Amino acid sequence: MTPEIIIQIVLFGIALSMDAFAVSITDGLIYTDINKKRLFFIAGVFGFMQAAMPLIGFWLVELVTILVGQSGGTQAGEIMATIVTWIAFVLLLFIGGKMAVESIIDLKKPTEEKNARKFSAREVLIMGIATSIDALAVGVSLHADTFVNETTWIWLHVVIIMVITIAFSLFGLTFGRFVEKLLKGKYEIASLIGGTILIGLAIWIVLSHYLGI
Repeated sequence: MTPEIIIQIVLFGIALSMDAFAVSITDGLIYTDINKKRLFFIAGVFGFMQAAMPLIGFWLVELVTILVGQSGGTQAGEIMATIVTWIAFVLLLFIGGKMAVESIIDLKKPTEEKNARKFSAREVLIMGIATSIDALAVGVSLHADTFVNETTWIWLHVVIIMVITIAFSLFGLTFGRFVEKLLKGKYEIASLIGGTILIGLAIWIVLSHYLGI
């Protein structure tokens, strides 16, 4: 294993963690009751999901390849990449749109009727799936890469992706909390910013898939 290989995998992990980083900022903005335990829970969920999806994608293509051959595995991989891109788009657009609409409604309410958004493990899990499901397609590309054609290599990718994603998520959460404090209790503004980030991320995932960005 050469330093160049390690650097390549680390850069790959950084690129893949950017979705989780963006959503972590959102969570830091919208949840006003995050403590240290919840902070590490969110980062852990995002790290695990972001690492697990490429592994699932890799083994799905491997299974199809064994059953129907290399060409069938390649075709199945391309179809899967398109499907998961649109699933991620719909999930993020729904969550972000709902968040934005609710925040706009709250802007029109009297101050005493406004409520801070509370931590939701269910919502965090949904966000974790939404931001990482497109990484199934990454597993497809790893399967096609002769550089990672051994089980050892795919596991190395998974571990590095998970560690980097957790680190970036923690940073994103901290930054989001910092911005939320600057807003001085304007929960609806924080929620609107968070929803906008998710909507922008949904659009970016589709554009990056079709334009190869």
